[in-house]
Amino acid sequence: MLLTREHLRNNGVTERQLRDALRAQSLRRVHRGSYVRTKDWTSLWWEGQHLLKVLAVKAASPGRGPLFTHASAAVLWGLPMYRMGDQPVQIVVDGTRHSRVIAGVVRRDMRLDDGDITEIGGFRVTSLIRTTFDVARTAAFDTAVSCTDAALRQRAVSGQVVDAEADALWRAEALRLARPGLRGVRQAREVLDFADGRSQLPGESVSRVRLHQLGFSNYELQVPVTGAQGDRYWVDFAFLRARRFGEFDGKGKYLDPDLRTAASSDEAVLAEKRREDDIRGVTGWGFARWGYEHIRTPDAFGMRLAAFGIRPPG
Repeated sequence: MLLTREHLRNNGVTERQLRDALRAQSLRRVHRGSYVRTKDWTSLWWEGQHLLKVLAVKAASPGRGPLFTHASAAVLWGLPMYRMGDQPVQIVVDGTRHSRVIAGVVRRDMRLDDGDITEIGGFRVTSLIRTTFDVARTAAFDTAVSCTDAALRQRAVSGQVVDAEADALWRAEALRLARPGLRGVRQAREVLDFADGRSQLPGESVSRVRLHQLGFSNYELQVPVTGAQGDRYWVDFAFLRARRFGEFDGKGKYLDPDLRTAASSDEAVLAEKRREDDIRGVTGWGFARWGYEHIRTPDAFGMRLAAFGIRPPG
């Protein structure tokens, strides 16, 4: 999707045509010398848009390019950044007294050990654990949790099963980065304590944050259920007191060919209905479903759950 000035020129686009396209907003400038078609830009989630900006900064940089950190490293690692918004690209520099923003790029003066730095496909980035820790201490809590859950899932979860030893080791290594005086250390500790790699999607992670904010405590994650014919299912949430299962239902589950397991959207809907009917039949429990529109705030989520008879204690 990224179009450099050189690419456009080689394809016959003149400087005047480039200016006209920018003025007409059919093309937008991502960074110095890099552009993207507006229709492509608007089709992307925040993470995809930020990744294009990272690619553009790398393309405009000499030599090996900068060392990417925080949200910019997170998108290179493929980590979700729920509602991250439009953020500047973030890189690490040495020798400055404080962080500063130049040409849409945050230059952070950070102390890093050799183990904090690695490379992904020619891009220098902070390590997965360092990236996650920096996001955990600086991003909004729900953004940080969704990112940390995904990183923890990579390192300590297989399917729905947690490797307790790997989980504890990962958390301990992350906490060792909590140097005294570092901004956001208290939140980082809270995020690392709250994180759970069993959450498979950002929507599940944020749902857990909202449940915590609403005062829920007596629920379970990734609950196994055996169907009438021996089929094995996993359900996102189980609310024990209400005898209800709960599932985050992102649209991609039905509409995105890369995410759904069925050949078509119609088949995906029918398969999910058969699954839910089987689970209801063998357990006698009800079902609640919600999407991104329901977890934007604690109040919105509380109203959605209450409609299915699920309420916090008290």
